[in-house]
Amino acid sequence: MATSPQNFPSSRSKTHQTPPVTPVSAGFRMPAEWDEHRAIWLSWPVRAQTWPGHYDLIPAKFAEIVAAISRFEAVHVNVGLALQPLARRLFQEAGAMSQRVTLHDHPTDDTWCRDHGPIFVRNPSTGEIAVTDWDFNAWGGKFSPCDNDNATPSRVAKALGLRRFIPSMILEGGSIDVNGQGLLLTTEVCLLNPNRNPHLDRSQIEQRLREYLGATHVYWLGRGIEGDDTDGHVDDLSRFYSTEGIVTAVEKVESDINYRALRENLDRLRSMRTPSGAHFTIVELPMPEPCVTDGQRLPASYANFLILNGALLVPVFRQPKRDAEALEILSTCFPGRQIVPIDCRDWVIGRGTLHCISQQQPA
Repeated sequence: MATSPQNFPSSRSKTHQTPPVTPVSAGFRMPAEWDEHRAIWLSWPVRAQTWPGHYDLIPAKFAEIVAAISRFEAVHVNVGLALQPLARRLFQEAGAMSQRVTLHDHPTDDTWCRDHGPIFVRNPSTGEIAVTDWDFNAWGGKFSPCDNDNATPSRVAKALGLRRFIPSMILEGGSIDVNGQGLLLTTEVCLLNPNRNPHLDRSQIEQRLREYLGATHVYWLGRGIEGDDTDGHVDDLSRFYSTEGIVTAVEKVESDINYRALRENLDRLRSMRTPSGAHFTIVELPMPEPCVTDGQRLPASYANFLILNGALLVPVFRQPKRDAEALEILSTCFPGRQIVPIDCRDWVIGRGTLHCISQQQPA
């Protein structure tokens, strides 16, 4: 999702004292993405090297995405003060609803707010919203710098006046997906990777997810798709669409490099059980045809959709037949929501699309 690999140390330690209570002990848990939102958070695409040779297309595309979201809910954008005049002009040209767009002087190192932004939790009894502030080390120390990215959750919490919990563990929002009732999907290739939390084993990681996000059951998939420089985020693979329903990417061409990994993940999902012992309802979602730029396979996936209040934003890749098939399948998963395709063929050159750049703030 950025420039070429660098020798980069692990995450900067948070300097604030760990709170005396965890979110779960205080009554909080992470809601499902389909629960009502107060807003969507995004970060301005500042790093031109993320889209080598294509960055000139990116700011206007970002503005188009902001405009699309603003038709359904409020949008907050992390963007340094010097870039705000450009951002406002492009948002206006894209037709964004200006009364629903708020800019914050929060400089970032890149655009992937799902991973460096706050993960919000909610107390169902009181309605209080809080921020969980996980450490971020640019996907295992791949890219530098990331100090501004790592500071984003604390800046957002301060801007909103929200309570902040500090788990003292590296976690990216794209590496997990939840159903809001205690079930959490993730991948071994990412969360168990020694480039994240080498001092924590599987059970210790599960305990942090339990204490800070309310994950009573953690379901582990295996590998990710080719070209995903996050090491295999689950939001390119499998997503909850209901409390016991999962939509999962599949590759039908056996010679394709993604076939085996996605087949293994599908087999795992079919073997999993809900807390009551039932099978999950599994919906298969086709992969796009291979997207290649400058000889590199890109991590294009229809699973990287974004759920909004009353809508579903879906990345498409200029493949009319395959795009239409994916949109039809997702429309059956999310009845009653407007399906909004967003051309992400240029955006995915940066190694991510709609879900990767966004983070929902619950109502």
